[in-house]
Amino acid sequence: MELSRRTVIAGAAAAGLAAATTAGPAHARGGRKPVKELFGKLADGTEVHRWSLENGGTRMKVLSYGGVVQSLEIPDRRGRYANVSAGFDNLDDYVARSPHFGALIGRYGNRIAKGRFTLDGTTYQLSVNDGENSLHGGALGFDYRVWDVEPFTEGSDVGLRLRYTSADGEMGYPGTLKAKVTYTLTRSGDWRIDYAATTDKATVVNLTSHVYWNLAGEGSGTIEDHELSIAASRFTPTDAGLIPTGELAKVAGTPFDFRRAKPIGRDIRAGHPQLVLAKGFDHNWVLDKGVTARPEHIATLRDPASGRTLRIATDQPGLQFYSGNFLDGTLTGPGGSVYRQGDALCLETQHFPDSPNQPSFPSTVLRPGQTYRTTTVHTFGP
Repeated sequence: MELSRRTVIAGAAAAGLAAATTAGPAHARGGRKPVKELFGKLADGTEVHRWSLENGGTRMKVLSYGGVVQSLEIPDRRGRYANVSAGFDNLDDYVARSPHFGALIGRYGNRIAKGRFTLDGTTYQLSVNDGENSLHGGALGFDYRVWDVEPFTEGSDVGLRLRYTSADGEMGYPGTLKAKVTYTLTRSGDWRIDYAATTDKATVVNLTSHVYWNLAGEGSGTIEDHELSIAASRFTPTDAGLIPTGELAKVAGTPFDFRRAKPIGRDIRAGHPQLVLAKGFDHNWVLDKGVTARPEHIATLRDPASGRTLRIATDQPGLQFYSGNFLDGTLTGPGGSVYRQGDALCLETQHFPDSPNQPSFPSTVLRPGQTYRTTTVHTFGP
C-alpha cells in the first residue's frame, strides 16, 4: 500500500531573547515582516541566517541551517513571554552536538530497521546512525543541511518557505527529492507547517518537526508536571532498538493511555517493559482518526503552572511522543540552564517508524508524478 491520497496528490552569532519577558497584549494582532540576520558560518564558509517572525502574539526565530526553530515565544496566562523551545544560542552547538533541537527531519523521520529497505525489488542501504538502525534520515539528514529560505507576507499571515533538494543516493535514499516546507504564523498566532515533496525515482518520505517543548520555558526544569492528552487507543510497541515489532497494542490499562489528560510523570516510572526499554516514553501512538483529508486535533499539552497550552492538529496517522529520555546534562540552552533527562519533550506528527519494512503500516512510498503533502498546525493558549 502506498501513501494515502491526502499524503500523495497526482565561530557563530549570539542568539535569542531572555527566557521570559513581558510585552504587550498576549494576542496582539498584526504580523511583522520577517527580519533576516547573520547567525554564523559553517566550516566551509557557508553563511547561516536567522529569521525573526511575529504574528498573533507568537514570536519565532528560525535558522536556515536545518530549518531549526531556534526559539518560539508565547505568553502565559498573565501575558508574560517565555521561549518554550529548547535549543542553543550558537551555530557550533547545532552542528556538533544537537539532538535534533527544533529541526526539520528528513528524508525519513524516526527509525528504519538496520538502515535497510526494499522497494520495487531493489534493496537500499541507508546511513546507519543509531546503533544498527537509521534515525531521522541518517548521519547527515535534512537537519544538517542549509535550506533556501524565502520570507512572505500574505494577507494577515507571515512566514517562510524553505526549500532543499536531496540528491539521488544522499544518505542511501533513491531519487532526487525536492522538498518544500512552509512555516506560517497566522493572525491568531497558530504555527502551521505545510510539507511538500516530489521525486524523480520511487523513494520513501516521512518529514516531521523535532521541536523540544517545555511550556514553562526552556531550561526551567522537568516536563513531568505537564498534562498531555493523545487521541489514540493504540500504540506501536518496540524491540530493544526502538524498532516497532509490528503489533498495534491497546493503550487501555497501560501507562500509554493518554486518552484523558494526565501528568506525564504519573506513570513514567511504572516499570512497564516498554518504558524500561526506552527509558521513558519514546513511542508512536496510532491516532484514532487515521490519515485524514485535513488536519484534525489529536493532542493537547498543558503546563498548569503557567497556563500555557499547545494543541496539535494533523492529517498524519501517527504521533511520536518522546519524553526527553536521553538528555543527560551535557547540553546548555540559550538561557544558561543545563538540559537534564525529562527537561523537554517532542510531539512529532508522522507516519509510523520503520514503515518501509512493515507492509501492514500505512505506506510512505512516493513515486514520480506524485506530490507528497501533509500539514500540521500548532495552536497556543491560554
